[in-house]
Amino acid sequence: MNDMRELLQETVERAAKFLESLPERRVSAALNAEELVADLGGELPQKGLPASEIVERLDMIGVQGVVASAGPRYFGFVTGGALPASLAANWLAAAWDQNAFSEVGSPAGAAIEQVAMRWVLEALELPADAGAAFVTGATMANFTALAAARRAVLLAHGHDVDRHGLHGAPEITVVVGEQAHATLFKALGMLGLGRDRVCRVPVDAQGRMKVDSVPHLDGPAIVCTQAGNVNSGAFDPVGAVCGAVQGRDVWVHVDGAFGLWARASRQFGSLSAGIERADSWATDAHKWLNVPYDSGLAIVRDAGALRGTMSVDAEYLPGRISRDPFEFTPETSRRMRGVEIWAALFTLGRDGIEELVDRNCLQARRFAAGLFDAGWEILNDVVLNQVLVAFVDDRITTDVIRGVQREGTCWCGKTNWNGRAAMRISVSSWATTDKDVERSLAAILRVADDIARPGV
Repeated sequence: MNDMRELLQETVERAAKFLESLPERRVSAALNAEELVADLGGELPQKGLPASEIVERLDMIGVQGVVASAGPRYFGFVTGGALPASLAANWLAAAWDQNAFSEVGSPAGAAIEQVAMRWVLEALELPADAGAAFVTGATMANFTALAAARRAVLLAHGHDVDRHGLHGAPEITVVVGEQAHATLFKALGMLGLGRDRVCRVPVDAQGRMKVDSVPHLDGPAIVCTQAGNVNSGAFDPVGAVCGAVQGRDVWVHVDGAFGLWARASRQFGSLSAGIERADSWATDAHKWLNVPYDSGLAIVRDAGALRGTMSVDAEYLPGRISRDPFEFTPETSRRMRGVEIWAALFTLGRDGIEELVDRNCLQARRFAAGLFDAGWEILNDVVLNQVLVAFVDDRITTDVIRGVQREGTCWCGKTNWNGRAAMRISVSSWATTDKDVERSLAAILRVADDIARPGV
């Protein structure tokens, strides 16, 4: 145990040193994966190395391929950092090494998950009696919620998909917006509903589903809406969609990977008006709630529909005591995934969640204003935390994005918006200060001027 203590203390020191370097650290990685492979190891060694040497090698070599996404100037892929309390809870839970599949396996895991679930529903103002699954991310959250949807709409027509599969089942109509996220289609494919069989509804200039284009639905149907377009940040009019497609065999799902957290803000919560009328919701906690990877949430209004889809029986499993996590999630064996969410909500409270959302959204507006004032084109209405900017034409825009990534002050990604290349700036980290925004804005403008306005 003395050796274990020394190893963990050494690891803490190395981790703390890395975290302390983030405010000034270059955001892009120093080496790519191909360059790291040889140094990380060739053939499997015949004899293993001491644990301390392994940690040292990981720290000295692996860190050269680490992107500073946990830092204050990473604006790619709508990625949050990790709040100190959530990171510490993650470490402690890893030391506990619980299989949090049931109350028998981990009373602490079951209890923490129940509290975290209740707090999430309160923070997002969703039905208090909804069921929730703590999963890996929004892809699995969409999969989980849509599995419950598939079961419910088919049961309304007398078909039990869990027992009989899709063989002989009534055809399910799936409706999505033209700019639904790619991971939603992945979930539909895994569920056997097909990526290409969907009915695509036209969207407006900001990517919002046009309600008057939603088809009349006769028979089992699932309508997938979006809270927070991954490019523009815009919200589908979910409440209006719910009103247009009411029926016992029609299910409305909301993909709210990051946008759902806007409901915690009085200033920006109006974007999500009517979302509470939906049947299920998917979100990420490792985005705007800023917990460590990986952490997603599937929320289903009818907890019984979720439980009926995900529960499993086996002779060795414990009898039902209260709420066993494995009855609501795709996984059985699983880590104590609710603990970081519990810690984040405890450390932030209602006021802290609102402050985080408001601050990031206002910082996005500052990016947009600074870029616009410098003469560059803002392509979206900056309603949330997403900014799209173009520099002259597609080629120059692409060159500016690459230049910003190489320069290293901050990291922004490339996207395509309405047929045009764009730099996407996603502000979603607790660590981002206004000073970080100004520093990053200055770097982007400097690179843009060097590439698009040489000699000016």
